[in-house]
Amino acid sequence: MTTTPVQPDTMTHAAALAQAAALVKAQQLDAAGELLGRILEAAPDDPDALHYQGLLRHAQGRSNESIALIGRSLTLQPAHSGAWNNLGNLLVEAGRIDDAMRAYGNSVSFAKGGGEGADALSNIASLERRKGHWQAAERFSRQAIELRPEFSEAWYNLSIALMEQGRIHESVIANSRAVLLQPRNLSARSQVIRALELLGENEQALGMYREWLAEDPGNPVVTHLLAACEGHAPARASDGYVETVFDSYAGSFDASLEKLHYRAPELVAQAVHQMHGAPAASLAVVDAGCGTGLCAPLLRPWAAHLAGCDLSVGMLQRAEQRGGYDVLHKAELTHYLQTQPGRFDLVVSADTLCYFGDLHEVLAAAARALRPGGGVVFTVEAMPGGRDDFGLEGSGRYRHAAAHVEACLAAAGFGAVRIEPIVPRREAGQDVQGWLASARLSAH
Repeated sequence: MTTTPVQPDTMTHAAALAQAAALVKAQQLDAAGELLGRILEAAPDDPDALHYQGLLRHAQGRSNESIALIGRSLTLQPAHSGAWNNLGNLLVEAGRIDDAMRAYGNSVSFAKGGGEGADALSNIASLERRKGHWQAAERFSRQAIELRPEFSEAWYNLSIALMEQGRIHESVIANSRAVLLQPRNLSARSQVIRALELLGENEQALGMYREWLAEDPGNPVVTHLLAACEGHAPARASDGYVETVFDSYAGSFDASLEKLHYRAPELVAQAVHQMHGAPAASLAVVDAGCGTGLCAPLLRPWAAHLAGCDLSVGMLQRAEQRGGYDVLHKAELTHYLQTQPGRFDLVVSADTLCYFGDLHEVLAAAARALRPGGGVVFTVEAMPGGRDDFGLEGSGRYRHAAAHVEACLAAAGFGAVRIEPIVPRREAGQDVQGWLASARLSAH
């Protein structure tokens, strides 16, 4: 529905401001800009008009102007709690986390009751989560909930903070509340099912997955996670699962990994150093499943040519922004490697083969892509003791037995196999056990 702006001289100033706010919210940016221009022409120092103009500039992609305009509005009207919260959101997007914290703090200080300030408290909790400050995240989430008990996002923040402190049962309760308040919240719904699995409540988890799949038939993420919960492990995660999950995570992926103490790229680089010695910028290298490009700056010193491939467009866009690659390809990594015979000296895959079960095909493809004497370095998650070669976990990731990794490397023609235990990251407050594998083809 299109809202036709009324000229400010035909209505009260307050009505014109309300009209402008409605236009900005409805993303009718041209109409909002025309009306706000007229309002500010008549009242250039009106703090509310400057605030809405700032929101308009943000919607237009002009972030620096938006921050300046809302900042100016707050010098004229410093007790505007909502404007401080909006400024905090803009500062987070700009990467100015400390400034954002101060803005959110001001929003809380100037809140006048009636639930005002809850958004800012929840946003502070989110920033504390990003820093891995789980107790602080819990405290601010609870304060937000006290002000607004039906606030889904605050319950969700609380559930994550509790889970990371190992308080799984409390986390399930908080996350269940978040799901009930906002049932379409994909993250909350998947998180509560995961928590049920961690508690061993598999029947409840299965019921929720099946209900979800009935609502959204063919959803590749739910299909994959249901298979994990049922104990059915397909040979690998589907392309649809990988694309959906990583496109949705692309914007927050790096920040999420920081919270998990993610070390896979660093560990892979150490193995490359052990294999090739000091960097000489002489190798043709491919980062298979490159994600947002976290490996690029670590691999670049060894590479005369550095290629990357990934299924997720969102991830590839981030990798391109980070830089360091000579070429990036959107491709499933097994197919990509199979189509690059004898192209590379080194194939690297950090934290990507955990989306494969049986590793025979992908490691055979890696061998095909390598020149004589070429090497492969990769990480996987470690399978607990048992006879199985691999298993699909509730997280949607596979774990592998060291014997399976070794057998697949040998079958692909690799020698000089080295498999070391590592901790590539943390999950739910606990170390994740993994393997760092490296091997080389014969030089002849």
